[in-house]
Amino acid sequence: MTIVKLLLAGSLVALAACGNTTGDRALSGAGIGAATGAVGGALLGSPVTGAVVGGAVGAGVGGLTKKKDLDLGDPLWK
Repeated sequence: MTIVKLLLAGSLVALAACGNTTGDRALSGAGIGAATGAVGGALLGSPVTGAVVGGAVGAGVGGLTKKKDLDLGDPLWK
């Protein structure tokens, strides 16, 4: 359980995502969240559930983050 908490705490900055628009940040946040959730879920025995929950949380956090909050540059798909 401690490992999962460390992974989640360490990914909070990553979940802020990157991109210039709300959609970009939501999309990159969803990808980062899904990957992090899959790893955390795999440690607990349910990687699919972890990926779904992580993706949803990442999309939400990325969509709510403003460009001025954390600017990591343009997303890879641009």
